[in-house]
Amino acid sequence: MNTVKINTVKSNPNNPRLIKDDKFKKLVKSLREFPEMAKVRPIVVNQDMVVLGGNMRLKGMKEAGWKDVPIEIVDWSEDKQREFIIKDNVGFGEWEWELLANEWDAEDLEEWGLDGFPFENVADESKDLSDYLRETFEVIIECTSEREQEQVFNSMIKDGYKCRVLTL
Repeated sequence: MNTVKINTVKSNPNNPRLIKDDKFKKLVKSLREFPEMAKVRPIVVNQDMVVLGGNMRLKGMKEAGWKDVPIEIVDWSEDKQREFIIKDNVGFGEWEWELLANEWDAEDLEEWGLDGFPFENVADESKDLSDYLRETFEVIIECTSEREQEQVFNSMIKDGYKCRVLTL
């Protein structure tokens, strides 16, 4: 990893990702409050100092007034660079909403930039996030017997889930 003057790094004009308004403000705030994160996730640039990974972070760093930026320079073929640009921006995983609801504070998660379901849709702020999840998700459970079906159904009801039984 190297550190260079921020004006030597060039934004990629072919970057397929955008960041707007509130999300950009959250990114800038994050960079101001937690600059150490950039050292472990440097901007990835090619030999011409064009960003392959981290365009939005670079934009946020400029807005936050950074003078220097940590970078990782790669020497890859044009095809490999194009592949990286897409793969670096693809979200491969999914959030474990129930785990997040039980282990983290919903306000912190939203402030840190975790957006989308379920935070944008929670109308009643007095509700616990895990209660909201119980009301929202549909789960299909295959049972091997009517007895097992009844046990699962009763357990789910006891835990506060809305349930219905479908016989196939």
